[in-house]
Amino acid sequence: MTTWDINSGPLKGEMQRLFVRKRVMNFAIPALVLAYLTYVFFAFDVPGLWERASIDNAKTLVSDTYSYKTHVTRDNRNGEVTFSVEGERKGEYPAGKSPAWVTPGETTVIDLEDGHVVRFGPESVEYDIPGYGLVTATPTKTQGVVVTLPEGPVPEWVSVSKNRLAIATDAGRLTVTRNRAEVFRYFLGWELFFFTLDSPYHDMGFGELVSHAASGEAGAIWQDFWTNKMWRHSDVAWAIGETILMAFLGTFGAGIVALPLAFLGTRNFMPVRVVRFAARRLFDFVRGVDSLIWTVILARAFGPGPLTGALAILITDTGTFGKIFSEALENVDEKQIEGITSTGAKPVQRYRFGVIPQITPVLLSQLLYFLESNTRSATIIGAITGGGIGLLLTQAIITQKDWEEVAYYIVLIILMVMLMDWFSGWLRRRLIKGDEGGH
Repeated sequence: MTTWDINSGPLKGEMQRLFVRKRVMNFAIPALVLAYLTYVFFAFDVPGLWERASIDNAKTLVSDTYSYKTHVTRDNRNGEVTFSVEGERKGEYPAGKSPAWVTPGETTVIDLEDGHVVRFGPESVEYDIPGYGLVTATPTKTQGVVVTLPEGPVPEWVSVSKNRLAIATDAGRLTVTRNRAEVFRYFLGWELFFFTLDSPYHDMGFGELVSHAASGEAGAIWQDFWTNKMWRHSDVAWAIGETILMAFLGTFGAGIVALPLAFLGTRNFMPVRVVRFAARRLFDFVRGVDSLIWTVILARAFGPGPLTGALAILITDTGTFGKIFSEALENVDEKQIEGITSTGAKPVQRYRFGVIPQITPVLLSQLLYFLESNTRSATIIGAITGGGIGLLLTQAIITQKDWEEVAYYIVLIILMVMLMDWFSGWLRRRLIKGDEGGH
């Protein structure tokens, strides 16, 4: 039996070097990670980012997602006063109607509650602010906006310049310029989500709607909801359908194209090395370029549209599926193919009955997984190609006005992804595992 003396010179030195190397690695890797994070902290200017952050703007943005603004606007040139939700013409109150907290007249009185009252007089605009006093603004053609404030320092929530007065309080906001005076007030909810102000069903309770529907007005009620000019439910539903269609066509189209190409990239089905090498490099190329890049290229070539987005997904996923399918083909059981061959089957029949059944679980699993993933990708691609819910989301973000619509589209996208996740999981269980109960 051979014995080793660990205290001998060479062996002892080797063990010491191993322990030293291990201790160095234990400290070196965390030190490198820490150094990299420190570099990122300063390279990305994290301290400057925090300084530039605006908490007030963030609060306003968040509040806009679950609330709406009702605007009272006076044209200082002709004295006309209008009332609208979110300041949009589509949400304008019909003639003769106004919010309950506004009293129209020669002097329009706007009660913002808690003692906050704004008056649009024939010449001047007044804002009575509890705890501060009366602010008066008089628009003129030559001197701009002449503002009279209570004595003392001007609060931060009051902004005064030659041509503009802006006051922001918890009760509401007032802006006065030469041409326009405007007050808007926040309310919780998504106003006009079901019916616009010009609909006879606006402000009806659920019971009243059911009663009208039972009396034969169900079609009219649905039509008023479906053609809502503010929330555009029919356009949104069509956009959701376009997004799902983009993901479906792109994913399954890529699967159809990639399957025959995958045979060209396998060692056991393609003995010609040059062809095999070319097929694998083709897969690397098309999947190496992100789908967004393909979207931009195809949009320039074919113009915007949902089909362009589907082609971008198809091209990228063809490379991914080609790699996945070729690897699956290289691992098929040759004995099953030999058994089919022994029956006198032709080459096409050998592939159909000896190869495809073996890789079908992989094909379906990957196709359904990518269908779910591409549903999310189609949202972003649609913003570039001009189709799907992504386009509506981008338009709502660009306006910087109706953030409740942004929240609405985001909620729909999340629900769409959840639905596709459930559907792909259910289909995967049914097709691959044969689980009819869905458990």
